[in-house]
Amino acid sequence: MASSSPKPVRFLTGITTSGTPHLGNYVGSVRPSVRFSREAHVQSFYFLADYHALIKVDEPARIQRSTLEIAATWLACGLDPQRVTFYRQSDIPEIPELTWLLTCVTGKGLLNRAHAYKAQVDKNAARGEDPDADVSAGLFMYPVLMGADILMFNAHKVPVGRDQIQHIEMARDMGQRFNHLYGEHFTLPDAEIDDAVATLPGLDGRKMSKSYDNTIPLFAPRAQLQKLIAGIVTDSRAPGEPKDTEGSALFQIYQAFADAEETEALRRAFAEGISWGDAKQRLFERIDREIAPMRAQYESLVNDPAQIEKILLAGAGKARAISHPFMAELRHAVGLRNLADAGNRGAARPKAAKSAKGARASFKQYRDKDGLFYFKLLDEHGSQLLQSLGFASPQDAGRAIGTLKEQRGAALTLLAAQLEPVDNANMRAATDALEALAAEAMGDTND
Repeated sequence: MASSSPKPVRFLTGITTSGTPHLGNYVGSVRPSVRFSREAHVQSFYFLADYHALIKVDEPARIQRSTLEIAATWLACGLDPQRVTFYRQSDIPEIPELTWLLTCVTGKGLLNRAHAYKAQVDKNAARGEDPDADVSAGLFMYPVLMGADILMFNAHKVPVGRDQIQHIEMARDMGQRFNHLYGEHFTLPDAEIDDAVATLPGLDGRKMSKSYDNTIPLFAPRAQLQKLIAGIVTDSRAPGEPKDTEGSALFQIYQAFADAEETEALRRAFAEGISWGDAKQRLFERIDREIAPMRAQYESLVNDPAQIEKILLAGAGKARAISHPFMAELRHAVGLRNLADAGNRGAARPKAAKSAKGARASFKQYRDKDGLFYFKLLDEHGSQLLQSLGFASPQDAGRAIGTLKEQRGAALTLLAAQLEPVDNANMRAATDALEALAAEAMGDTND
């Protein structure tokens, strides 16, 4: 009987390592993503987008420090690296390789419409400068790198602010184009939007962003947090005068932290003419109540970079157990193939004897009660040679089988993280079985 367990959903999100994490990062990305990671049947991928940082930051020490601070933030906010895949973008060499494959199927016209590029072009036009002044190829290609981040792990959902929806749509376009040319390889992602907290205003009312220098650091010391909140821009209405919640940065920030009852209480206070000083004090107390318990953990983590490095490298190992074989599949799909294998397919080879060891070995693919997909490699007598761990989809399991068939013995090491441990005898038997399967397939091709 088929399992009724829902298919696992993959969530993926990253933060650019270009500065200190702020409240906008927390409510728009970190907090909802950590919440999603705790749900059943969710597979979460979190990454530190340090390649992206190079587009706008040319200070190596700043990128390194930001990487440390953002990693510590994820962990202090409750991220469990044992439950999720938590990695640094630059530790996954398959991502820039995939970026190039996607570059080759992405029209320049699509990239011309990217918001960041258009904003710079418009700014240059307003100044009477060359349209592409100060536009690096990195800025122009930013959406392709982001598409590679998402498509590499076949994410179903990407939590983003409303202003980032375009990048998800562009990733879909790239994946769809690649699939059309080379077969179905990529899941087409969807943006996951929380309208209540999609974009948090900063101190000056604009979107909270390091680019505007209007942020409130997430783990600022208590006194500094209070001082920054006191500096939020408000209008000149005096105490006792009713105040509008619409367009109020102060109210919007409060709403992102408060529950419905607390939000309604502040809304009434605005209508009754609460002073701006009292409103800012309420906001400070509400934010500090949520952040304070995590602040000590954050400071401890920041002061132990070696431990964070260890966690990130372990996460990279988990990520590469997926990205490495998937990249091998994509390379093969576009024609970047082993020439010896290609040559052999055109030459006659003796057909493997049916009685040869492993000649009748076979893969058995199935779905278990946990809702995940597995496969086994059985020898000609039905004895188990290999047993996989669980995969999120039959396509993922099929890709691993394809890698084993294509690369045989070499794939056993490559896919070790996705297979149950085997002893030396079974390793040799599995290698023999895979070689025999390949020989048999080659013989069938040449008949």
